[in-house]
Amino acid sequence: MVISIKTKLGALVVGAVLLTSCLALVAIRTSTEFRYITIFAMIATLLITQFVAQSLTAPLDEMNTVAGSISRGDFSRRVRGADRRDELGDLASTINRMADDLEAVDRHRKELVANVSHELRTPIAALRAVLENVVDGVSEADPETMRTALKQTERLGRLVETLLDLSRLDNGVVTLRARRFEVWPYLSGVLREANLAASQRGLTSSSGLHNRTDVHLHLDVSPPELTAHADAERLHQVMANLIDNAVKHSPPHGRVTVRARRGPWRDSLALEVEDEGPGIPEALRHTVFERFNRGQVPAQAGPGSDGGTGLGLAIARWAVDLHGGEIGVAESSRGCRIQVTLPGSLPARD
Repeated sequence: MVISIKTKLGALVVGAVLLTSCLALVAIRTSTEFRYITIFAMIATLLITQFVAQSLTAPLDEMNTVAGSISRGDFSRRVRGADRRDELGDLASTINRMADDLEAVDRHRKELVANVSHELRTPIAALRAVLENVVDGVSEADPETMRTALKQTERLGRLVETLLDLSRLDNGVVTLRARRFEVWPYLSGVLREANLAASQRGLTSSSGLHNRTDVHLHLDVSPPELTAHADAERLHQVMANLIDNAVKHSPPHGRVTVRARRGPWRDSLALEVEDEGPGIPEALRHTVFERFNRGQVPAQAGPGSDGGTGLGLAIARWAVDLHGGEIGVAESSRGCRIQVTLPGSLPARD
């Protein structure tokens, strides 16, 4: 039962009036002097008021202390009394939720700085080593050495571009340019680009991760004349990253299947990318789309995710969110199956 502060204050006033009236009646019937009754009534009323005021002001003092700690960057403190059934309990719950959110944001900020520093340090160190060897005469500036330097430079460029994409998405400055297109030729082009990029000079794919040529990519679109209404460039980011992730976790000579169907709503599109790798444990499925999450699934069946930034699936999730769609890990008897659903019309944006 919720008892508001207004009700408590009203009950205090009514109680004080009733107490005074009862004492006045007692004074009349017992011929007691009114001055004694008045003094006793005042003392009783003050005691009751002090008790009620203490129960109301003590939580406010604690909230003020906790808010001050939060303003100084200490997000560990919480307000007690969140289980109160009044406005102060609601306020305590709100402050605690705010502290939880700020603590999570601060933790993610620190993780972002640490992860970005780590991601940048690796290719920079490799590039520096190659260039130092060339300058010191340890190795010649032959095509193979330059290709090594180029690969590290490309890796840096991919990471910076990915971070810029996330920044644009976070700030809401990415605009969607939706158009209608046929799904079969569009996805065929995405798969063809993935195969070509992986086979040329041993470089990584357009999404920046795999260089495997032993995995078979299979496309399944039904009906063949299926069309979609979406931002083709952003959808390319989604599919390229999902295919890339599936390929790198596939076993040798495995198979990655890309499916496209009509969605559950009118004019909507349902996409699936399924591999034959180790899969994702159910307990970890809600974290795979977080930034810099490289997953904790052993990769003994395939080459693994070495060299990835952990940003590909985060980019895919944000691109799907921009469309007002849904993305998630679905149940699969073997490997990993990621589903994407795009609505027929794009959501209104500010």
